[in-house]
Amino acid sequence: MAFFRNTTVNLLNLHYGVHALALSGGGAFFAVFLLRAGVPAHGVLASLAAILIGRFFIRPSVLILGKRYGLKPLVIVGTILTALQYPLLAEVNGVGWPLLALCAVSSLGDTFYWTSYHAYFASLGDAEHRGHQVGAREAIAALVGIAAPLLTGWALVTLGPRVAFGATAVALALSALPLLKTPNVLVAADAPGALHAAWPGVLMLAADGWTAAGYVFVWQIALFLSLGESFAAFGGAMALAAVAGAITGLLLGRFIDAGHGRRAVWLAAGTMAAALIFRATGYGHPAVAVVANAAGALVNAFYTPTMMTAVYNQAQASPCTLRFHVATEGGWDAGGAAGCLAAAGLLWAGAPLWAAILLSLLGTTAAFALLRRYYGAQASGVAQAPTPVR
Repeated sequence: MAFFRNTTVNLLNLHYGVHALALSGGGAFFAVFLLRAGVPAHGVLASLAAILIGRFFIRPSVLILGKRYGLKPLVIVGTILTALQYPLLAEVNGVGWPLLALCAVSSLGDTFYWTSYHAYFASLGDAEHRGHQVGAREAIAALVGIAAPLLTGWALVTLGPRVAFGATAVALALSALPLLKTPNVLVAADAPGALHAAWPGVLMLAADGWTAAGYVFVWQIALFLSLGESFAAFGGAMALAAVAGAITGLLLGRFIDAGHGRRAVWLAAGTMAAALIFRATGYGHPAVAVVANAAGALVNAFYTPTMMTAVYNQAQASPCTLRFHVATEGGWDAGGAAGCLAAAGLLWAGAPLWAAILLSLLGTTAAFALLRRYYGAQASGVAQAPTPVR
């Protein structure tokens, strides 16, 4: 399998696997722990929106530091910073200063990590094997995510949040170790046309961010409430979804790399829309909600490789991958914050959770149109060929 021959990408996927172990553990409980700690559902979504808005304004500083130090140090520092938010999460008790501190630290860590990580992965991956490499990454994340939510749910119930989220912080910090053996990628001092090249990716990720508001954030709250606010049951549901994700994780990457991108878009958007409707229907019905959550594995297999193959290939072909991802991640923040605030407004006004979930169909529709345009141009030979990263 040629896509495993890139040793650097293998190390990046090893890092991502350990990182995903932490995120599928403590990270999966982020929103529901806030809910259990006394923050109302609309307040949880508003807090998540505040984190995303903070990321939007912090993000330009990543470019300043990237030009001076390169991408690798930023990914490592971002990894460590993301770990610091989990001890703070354990101290939240309703709306107050700990929640405000958590939002600030989360904004800082997530900004540095995700912007630099995506730029780093795009720079060091292979365009001709991108679908496979992203699919393998998501399969690894799903595989390691089987035990993590079960252990975290158990730890929250028996050992308390400080131990549970402390373990998450340690795992995140350890995920930086494989990065010590990967090369640095320098960032050009100037890159004319970089922002113009990023605009299609900005729109794609803005649509993806809006979709994630209902598909991920609102749904986690809905699933938790459907399961009687049980951390153990919630962890079990997340583990079952991880099993399904590990089985399906490599399905679509090969399909995209074989030149079937336009057909993949139909599968990606179709499975996302179906999953959103299934989740909206499953709210309040424990058994149906668990199955609807597990069905998200098809979204991970179809939607994520389709979206991220397009984004990473555009980034690699752009004048500067870091500038590209500063812009596109800003688009994700804007879309995600807008989606969370719209959902919070609906809940505050008394609308049911299922209505907030279905808001994400607007983002799915936009993503479908944008991805069809990208893969259509690629099939016609209009898409820009990758150029060396500067």
